[in-house]
Amino acid sequence: MSEQAKDEVYYECVRCGTVVTSSELSKLLEIKCICGYRILRKKRPQVVKVIKAV
Repeated sequence: MSEQAKDEVYYECVRCGTVVTSSELSKLLEIKCICGYRILRKKRPQVVKVIKAV
């Protein structure tokens, strides 16, 4: 995995569900999805954290 791909943050459009990377958003003039909606949610990894009880 390259260094740039590891630091990549993924965002998901709330309306249509399109996934956009942070590098793609930095190329645009304003932060919005291809559908025109401006609310994006940070996509979280599917990893479940297991914490041992005290």
